[in-house]
Amino acid sequence: MDYDKKMAWFNEARFGMFIHFGLYSLLEHGEWVMYEERIPAAEYAKLADRFAPVNFNAVALADQAVQAGAKYMVFTTRHHDGFCLFDSKVSDFTSTKTAAKRDFVGEYVEAARKAGLKVGLYYSLLDWRFPGYFEPEKYPESSQAMVEQAHAQVRELMTNYGKIDILFYDGGWTAQADLNPERMAAFWRARELNDMVKSLQPGIIINNRSGTLEDIDTPEQRVAASQAGRGWESCMTIGDFVTWGFVRHNPNYKTVPQLLQHLITAAQGEGNLLLNVGITPEGRICNEESERLNAMGQWLRQNGEAIRGSQRCELIGHAVTGQVDINLQGPWTRKGNIGYWHLFRWPGREAVQILVDTPVRKVTLLSTGQELPFNYDKASGKLRIYNMPFTPPDSAVNVLRVEFESEPKRRSERDLAEWITA
Repeated sequence: MDYDKKMAWFNEARFGMFIHFGLYSLLEHGEWVMYEERIPAAEYAKLADRFAPVNFNAVALADQAVQAGAKYMVFTTRHHDGFCLFDSKVSDFTSTKTAAKRDFVGEYVEAARKAGLKVGLYYSLLDWRFPGYFEPEKYPESSQAMVEQAHAQVRELMTNYGKIDILFYDGGWTAQADLNPERMAAFWRARELNDMVKSLQPGIIINNRSGTLEDIDTPEQRVAASQAGRGWESCMTIGDFVTWGFVRHNPNYKTVPQLLQHLITAAQGEGNLLLNVGITPEGRICNEESERLNAMGQWLRQNGEAIRGSQRCELIGHAVTGQVDINLQGPWTRKGNIGYWHLFRWPGREAVQILVDTPVRKVTLLSTGQELPFNYDKASGKLRIYNMPFTPPDSAVNVLRVEFESEPKRRSERDLAEWITA
């Protein structure tokens, strides 16, 4: 399938909800607890006898995603501990064969589709229960068995749940944290694996974490744009840097303005924000995360026009290599000849944008449609927007919708010091 056609819905969405859930949720120390605390495989496996989250409700999760303004979800089908939340023929370490007796992936997929959300599946290639992961040369049969298991389980996921829109690989690195793409791809036989995926799921979007480039880049816990024309999404937690899985005491939740700024910065670079929730042992989203998601959804209902299907904008606020380029108010996104100025720091009565090389027709406050007076000086390239409310109408982020005569262009400065005496 043509790349641009395949990526069209993804580039329109700009916002997705990531879900981490598994045995590790019971211990409330995050998703790496088995490795971080060196819990032996046999001891860790006993958690499956207690894993029966009666409050897990896939419909409620999908409803939360919709309320947040997310357009797709990505669900952890299996993390690094090897415990599957689906029915696997090649493993007994699954939620269907232990205490829960439930196929959580099946429940999630059905709920997401009914809610009108695109369906993403997360799958970790590595499995800490295999000695061959840590010492492949010492335990070659174990190493080979782990790779075979990964191929078989990815095939199951791509076969048993209907149309899958995104495959989010993780865990492709070695135990020594080797991230060399070629070595990763060779170890996991990634080209063979992904050829199989694409034969079963034509049109699926695959990330770059199996060692091959595939369709999208996935920077983690930072917003870093890929080159123009390349799809990407920044995956990020609402809480601490390492808290993908649920942690009972988490003092570092990001604020709503911080989360919105990450979303907007991603949209500025034509990328997406995949924002994570860590499900509690009982199977719910905690209040701290739900409240923030709901606030983001309320903002998107008023300002989503500036985010969905966003394009890069030349105006200052989008860094230019080799120049000092700072916009104290905030960045721009664009759709055609409409620019959206995201004011992270409300300037008061007047906002000034410099180096504008395209005449302006109209300025409004996006959330209300209130028209604002402005002056555009073609000679200087300075745009002044005035008679604005003294206090910010929205306490988090406000957006000015600026209609230009054509696609907004940035004015070049042949002499960077000329403005001093102009």
